[in-house]
Amino acid sequence: MEVDTPERAIAGPVDFEVPKLEAYLSARFGEAVLSLERISGGQSNPTYFVTWGEHRMVLRKQPNGPILRGAHAVDREHRVLAALASTDVPVPVPLLYEADASVLGTPFYLMERLEGRVFHDSALPGMAPSERHDIYMGMADTMARLHAVDPSAVGLGDFGRPGNYFERQIDRWAGQLAQSTGEVIPHLAEVGDWLRQNMPIDDGRVSIAHGDYRLGNLIFHPERAEVIGILDWELATLGDPLADLGYCCIPWHTASAEYGGILDLDPSASGIPTQADFVERYFSHTASGGRLEPFHVVFALFRFAVIFVGVADRARLGNAAAADAADLAPMAARLTVRARKIIELASR
Repeated sequence: MEVDTPERAIAGPVDFEVPKLEAYLSARFGEAVLSLERISGGQSNPTYFVTWGEHRMVLRKQPNGPILRGAHAVDREHRVLAALASTDVPVPVPLLYEADASVLGTPFYLMERLEGRVFHDSALPGMAPSERHDIYMGMADTMARLHAVDPSAVGLGDFGRPGNYFERQIDRWAGQLAQSTGEVIPHLAEVGDWLRQNMPIDDGRVSIAHGDYRLGNLIFHPERAEVIGILDWELATLGDPLADLGYCCIPWHTASAEYGGILDLDPSASGIPTQADFVERYFSHTASGGRLEPFHVVFALFRFAVIFVGVADRARLGNAAAADAADLAPMAARLTVRARKIIELASR
């Protein structure tokens, strides 16, 4: 483990050789003293705050060890950030991408560090009801701005395969579930079967789909309910915008103990809009059309459950990105229960 020296300050575990990063930064930005902090939380690409002289940056890299094919694609993250930097979609400015794994053990990229607020608890404790309302509506407005971007106009026309988005996604996540070597989650595969049987007709809508659009992946202005940056583009692709919308609605279907849901809150007292009001706000700011169906939320829960299956698999291999990965493994079963509840209500 790397330690502090008179020349550097390090906080948290580091999964690469710090002197190699110092040499790399020195060659590109000149001599300076390094301050490095591992950002806690998250099960995706290891992320660090990097201060190098006057440069305040964020470093994201692939996790060490074996990974699933196509997972942790930091090159794609950097590409979509670079494409959106010239639009009105708020993203951190990407600074550089390094494909040479010999530098830090895996490919990585650097982007600017934004100063603002990140809310990991969807209940937004300690806020006034009116501020909670505005935060959620700001999340809806920003998602609509993202989906309004023409992928071809920003050089992302080939960022994903057009057509049959949900069919391909269901096949992908069902395939990952089948590859899991862990304990079988009861009924999760059945949820995948239901999705195949209830897939909506593909109407040709294509947008830049973030893939993990939720409150915890947004940076808000320090004082206003304004999104200043969308983070964690690891799962981004071209797809149906309703996939992002359905995923963003998960908190209304999960409890506070289930990855920070709001199902057990009193909506009249919290100030948080209902799902219907949130969805209406989104559609009022987009011309993409469509309608949110139970299918879209069930798909989001299924995919999220499979992601947690993968988290549990990596924890058993000692290759998880966060120390609490093993504790989060039971989340797949809880999300499966929530998905089946929606299916039950939709079938009545």
